[in-house]
Amino acid sequence: MGSLNEMVYIVDDDPTVCDALSSLLRANGKNVRVLSSGADFLSFERSEAGACLILDLRMPGMDGLEVQKLISNQASIPVIFITGRGDVPSTVRAMKGGAVDFLTKPIDETVLLAAVEHALEKDRTARCEALELAASLRATIR
Repeated sequence: MGSLNEMVYIVDDDPTVCDALSSLLRANGKNVRVLSSGADFLSFERSEAGACLILDLRMPGMDGLEVQKLISNQASIPVIFITGRGDVPSTVRAMKGGAVDFLTKPIDETVLLAAVEHALEKDRTARCEALELAASLRATIR
């Protein structure tokens, strides 16, 4: 069971895709924040709540792979890539960069919902492990 304050971020330059994905996720009880570019996502101040990111591979300006690389240096957030024009090298780069999934448009709703649940669970696990490690370090220092 997920946290009520978990967030699913959608970053895609296509408003139609954003509307469809956000409607589907909201109808399935998810909190959603839509951003139209990688730069918007990178400059957006996220809360400390659990989250995952649905990220379009190909966007004007900064593409999804660039965004993935930049956020991996800053913080941990599970990424689900979506694309209408995927290719093997991009898929490999995304997965080697730590992507949770790589989906092609049109996206199967069931597959997307499962990918989001998997990504949020991965984030929950990472957060729990980080808290346990911090508690263990505090206990060791004392």
